[in-house]
Amino acid sequence: MQNTCYALTLSGLLLSGAVFGQVTPPATGPAPAPATPTAPPAVPTPAKPVPYGAGMKVNLSPDGSKYLRFLTWAQMWAQYNENNSNTVRNGNPKSDQTTFGIRRARLIMLAQLNPRFLTFIDLGIENQTALTGGVPNDPNGPGKRSPNYIHEAIAEYKVNKYLSIGGGLNYQVGVSRMTAASTATIMTYDIPVTNFPTLDLTDQFGFFLGFYGKGRIGGFDYRVAIDDAFATNTASTPAALRTNVAQFNPRNTNKIYQGYFSYSFFDKEPNLLPFTTGTWLGTKKVLNVGAGYHYNAEGTYSRDQDVVVNPTTHTHDIKLFGADVFYDAPVDTTSNTALTLYGVYYNYDFGPNYVRNVGVLNPGSNTVVGSPGPANLYGNALPLIGTGHSYYAQAGLLLPKQLLGAKARLQPYVAYLRNEWEGLHDTDGSRKSVNVYDAGLNLLLDGHNAKITLNYRARPDFSDQTFIPANNGAATVNSVQYRPEVTMQFQVYL
Repeated sequence: MQNTCYALTLSGLLLSGAVFGQVTPPATGPAPAPATPTAPPAVPTPAKPVPYGAGMKVNLSPDGSKYLRFLTWAQMWAQYNENNSNTVRNGNPKSDQTTFGIRRARLIMLAQLNPRFLTFIDLGIENQTALTGGVPNDPNGPGKRSPNYIHEAIAEYKVNKYLSIGGGLNYQVGVSRMTAASTATIMTYDIPVTNFPTLDLTDQFGFFLGFYGKGRIGGFDYRVAIDDAFATNTASTPAALRTNVAQFNPRNTNKIYQGYFSYSFFDKEPNLLPFTTGTWLGTKKVLNVGAGYHYNAEGTYSRDQDVVVNPTTHTHDIKLFGADVFYDAPVDTTSNTALTLYGVYYNYDFGPNYVRNVGVLNPGSNTVVGSPGPANLYGNALPLIGTGHSYYAQAGLLLPKQLLGAKARLQPYVAYLRNEWEGLHDTDGSRKSVNVYDAGLNLLLDGHNAKITLNYRARPDFSDQTFIPANNGAATVNSVQYRPEVTMQFQVYL
């Protein structure tokens, strides 16, 4: 019986092996065609560079309505300068020199988390050379460790499509379009400085602390502001004043009222940010006319007699007015040429005989001891701000795009500044005008985002002047010599 069970089990195993181990015979007929080979993946074509436009933007919502935006630019100067008479650098008399400097280095951060709310912070430095721009009283040298400070910090609320209100350290300034200039898109190598009439006296390098309203109704743009006057950083006492010559009032506590109004005849310019564009390089057709004002009661003071002990002083209201016109449009769309024109008139009243001498990235440090004339007319300084009238104009032409190929463009320009300050007299008693001539060429490697500017300036040297009591406070300019300046600026703007 046991042998019979073994036999049955062995027979079952053999039968199952036969079933599962059976091989299916090959199919008869022709063999199937081989599979079509798969093509290798295509190499992606490199994307064309996208214009920076609004800057570097980080969207915080899928539709881009909530975002962070960053803008940054740097402007580096190399300059040959024939100095004003009696200029000294590091204790050595210098008739001319070549110097290097950082004109501007800025970083802007903009945040909009709701269509009605906007915050804006502008950080940076200006005017660092081997002599100037550093931390005051730094034992390592006056040009070292240039401080990075806040230029602008605002919070803004959009009331409706016609009005936005904001506050903080702001650039919603009056007098002219160029008083709120975008320094990254200016056509010339630099601004004339006359457009910043209270620079670093009652403002912080052109920015004011207060509240403002701005908006647009049709083609009409406006901005108005009420600001505090910063305490002037110029040491001034009645005994130190020259007779009948106004200076900024160190006791000024009055508010500053300012505004600017313009009308656009053709394309409207963006007004989210306060900066006004210097040249659109043919991307818009713009014709704007505008006017502005700046008023600060008792902003300056003067004395009217040569008395050292307890002299009588008078305060004066700062009353500034400007009117301008800006035109920027394509000339020929095929060659992509464009014309840019700008002109402005200023009427400034700071009080009697006020004159301020300014030198941008000044290569001099002081004047030879005992030399005639004002001590602050060394290096490249000249009378850029004062009581009186000023006229400024510039014109530029964007040359055809085929001239240098697709990678670069050329834009020659000229500019002229004429100041007529009541505090400067000729030897015959008439006003002595200040005339400044500029001619330059922009090499636009990527629009304003990368450009090199070469500028020649004929600058008047006003250091030969004296103060005669018979002139009732005005300076007599004995002679004027023109000094050449050649500046190369390299700019990167992202």
